[in-house]
Amino acid sequence: MSNPGVLTCAACGAAGSGNFCSSCGTPRAGAKCASCGASLTAGERFCSSCGHGVAEPVGRLAAVPPRDRTPWIVAGVSLAGTLGLLLFTLARQAPVQPVAMSGAAGGAVTAGESPPDLSTMSPRERFNRLYNRVMQAAQAGDEATVSRFSPMALGAYQMLDSLDADAQYHAALIRAHTGEVEAARALGDSILTRTPGHLLGYVVLGTAARWRKDDKALQRAYRAFLAGYDAEMKANRPEYAEHRFSIEEFRRAAQGASGAAGS
Repeated sequence: MSNPGVLTCAACGAAGSGNFCSSCGTPRAGAKCASCGASLTAGERFCSSCGHGVAEPVGRLAAVPPRDRTPWIVAGVSLAGTLGLLLFTLARQAPVQPVAMSGAAGGAVTAGESPPDLSTMSPRERFNRLYNRVMQAAQAGDEATVSRFSPMALGAYQMLDSLDADAQYHAALIRAHTGEVEAARALGDSILTRTPGHLLGYVVLGTAARWRKDDKALQRAYRAFLAGYDAEMKANRPEYAEHRFSIEEFRRAAQGASGAAGS
């Protein structure tokens, strides 16, 4: 006679009970994200609200298998029309504050300026500073610094009391630069859930699809992006102005793929 309290994990097949599989950590129906408290869909690996790994301790990055890591920074290669180098393009164009950082944020301090004290900043200011530090390192091809400060930036992101598309896009870029493409994709889905049609959501989904070699998902992202581009640009969202270069690069890639498909 079967025990109604014992469930079979959809991911690994192990029997057990509770909201999470004790064998592989996969969530069951009713499980909550340990980072933000959002409800998790049974079987998902990343929270679609904050991008936190289901089995990942709060404030830390989950270990990424070597095969999932991508050499994001490639120097001296043309960027025009090459979606394969889109993440490099995003990092190169990601807006950063013209402030040198030190102490907890790393880097040098300009003459006459005291090192910034992250402990005195609001969560959003702290996240922005650490995001800038990661992007500056990515621009310089300093992968060691990217790896060092990404967990700190993502920890600050998880402490934000409210999330908007701009913050989620920044978190997705950080996730992508540390090789966590699926977590970045989950954040793209979250952007579109909160703001249907948001162009940055499609940029994230398309980039993740490209690196997963999922041509169908990439084409879906392209089509949806182009279909909503005109109306969305009329909305004059501040983040569109901030990330205009990245949006236009993705648009050119989408138009090129559309033309190739129609020829």
